[in-house]
Amino acid sequence: MSVRCEGNGTWTAQVWYRDSRNRRRHTIKRGFKSEEEANEWEASFSKADSENMSMKFSQFMNLYTEDMRPRLRESTWHTKQHMIDKKIMPFFGEMSMDEITTIDVIRWQNEMMSEKGPKGTGYAETYLRAVNNQLNAIFNHAVRYYGLPKSPCARVDKMGSKQGDEMKFWTKEEYLKFAEAIMDKPDSFTAFEILYWCGLRVGEMLALTPSDINLERSTISVTKTFQRIHGRDTVTEPKTKKSIRLVTMPKFLSEEIAEYIASLDVGDHDRLFPFTKTRMHHEMDRGCKESGVKRIRIHDLRHSHVSLLIDMGFSAVAIADRVGHESANITYRYAHMFPNKQRDMASALDAGRRKI
Repeated sequence: MSVRCEGNGTWTAQVWYRDSRNRRRHTIKRGFKSEEEANEWEASFSKADSENMSMKFSQFMNLYTEDMRPRLRESTWHTKQHMIDKKIMPFFGEMSMDEITTIDVIRWQNEMMSEKGPKGTGYAETYLRAVNNQLNAIFNHAVRYYGLPKSPCARVDKMGSKQGDEMKFWTKEEYLKFAEAIMDKPDSFTAFEILYWCGLRVGEMLALTPSDINLERSTISVTKTFQRIHGRDTVTEPKTKKSIRLVTMPKFLSEEIAEYIASLDVGDHDRLFPFTKTRMHHEMDRGCKESGVKRIRIHDLRHSHVSLLIDMGFSAVAIADRVGHESANITYRYAHMFPNKQRDMASALDAGRRKI
């Protein structure tokens, strides 16, 4: 155990301990305003360690972070940490892990469901479910690895929903009106063309380089994704293994991209679209305002692409390969768009039965 003063005047405490599997571990806590605060935390952690799950929730989060952060993509951990810091820690932080009850979880849920977001409205059902899942994951980790007898979440119904609001998308006619409105900016126009006609995720599109484009074969190689995390540009592997794929472009799009690349002074491994999602949101706002087309999310362009392919008669398996999804997910999420296919199947089965 040790406490030290940092150059900026704050204090840092670190503790070595053995976990429930007798592995030697250590954790660090920074940012204490005084040596006294650092010593109090150190003493409290040592007491909690000797009594196992009598430690505070906030102290257990140091262990959870140490265990989980190296296993997750940086962007994934950033999202989890934001939920923990803003939506979970303020309620549970000072409670002892072994004293948190089912009623505490219910009261926390009620607070979350009544809380208003930045726009003065309640949180989306999908967001509530995501935060609830994160709390479940923390307590499950404590049960599995640190000897917590049972999770206080186990008997509580989850708040929120896995399914969001009604899926929004543009028809081809709506997209073409939008595209015409942003045609004055070649970078924005080309970026949106790729999103709509190829179904890429926005991060996949923003990570594209000239080396990913094969103009002779009219293909886009999707092997990475772009994100800005804490003000730092980051290019990582795609969302899932299924996301790594080769997408064939329509010929007109290949010609548009060739013209766009020719106008740039970039190397083979430089990003073709050196901006962020924020720029895309601004351009979406501009294009919708000028064209009069309803505003949808940028991610809804991916839904629009899938909708277009379904309308053209392609199968869930073929569409899934193109957009980097499992076919079962396409079938589940877009089932309401396949009504004619169901009727066709029934008619074919009826015709087959009559021939017997």
